Amino acid sequence: MTRLSVNINKIATLRNARGGDVPNVVQVAKDCQRFGAEGITVHPRPDERHIRYQDVLDLRPIVYTEFNIEGYPSRTFIDMVLNIKPEQVTLVPDSPDALTSSEGWDTVKNEAFLKDIIAEFKAANIRTSIFIDTNHKNIENAVKTKTDRIEFYTEPYASMFSIDKFKAVKPFADASKLAFKCGLGINAGHDLSLENLKYFNENVSGLLEVSIGHALISDALYLGLENTIQMYLRQLK
Repeated sequence: MTRLSVNINKIATLRNARGGDVPNVVQVAKDCQRFGAEGITVHPRPDERHIRYQDVLDLRPIVYTEFNIEGYPSRTFIDMVLNIKPEQVTLVPDSPDALTSSEGWDTVKNEAFLKDIIAEFKAANIRTSIFIDTNHKNIENAVKTKTDRIEFYTEPYASMFSIDKFKAVKPFADASKLAFKCGLGINAGHDLSLENLKYFNENVSGLLEVSIGHALISDALYLGLENTIQMYLRQLK
């Protein structure tokens, strides 16, 4: 079964809106795991507008499923990940002021850059994944970076899903077959939801993990966190 990693950035956003420590991101991470989540994802940004670097330190001791840290590989980010030693690091090509991730890596242009960084993480026995689109050249060239996995940027799928779900998923279905042939593990994330997750999971072969934050946390406001996590898990069976 495809693993569900819950991105708790939105919990930190809510906390930061008022200051203080409510809601508490560590307690929410504990609860997510207790309710069935198979991983916890965080994406600290340089301005710490949601997850703070201290949060990452605080979360490490209590994440017993899988800790996935996303981010742009600045030297500060790299050093933090090497210090924390999560089970997985996911590299994204975000600029420091990006509102959210909005594209995947050009692995041809950034091959040498990514290869050097990934070598550091692999030397520390940290599994690596790189955020990527369905462009076949980018997938084929990802192999040269020595990454363990790729994470499909799924916003194009989510945007097209309600219009033509077959057309929406086909580039990802085709790309997943290529990635498998290339020996790459496959993750996915961005705008996956209760509406579109099951169809994506059924049609993208070899999918190992999805990372979901915004939609899941939003659903939890109406449905409750425990119930929402169970509902997402059912979409992945």
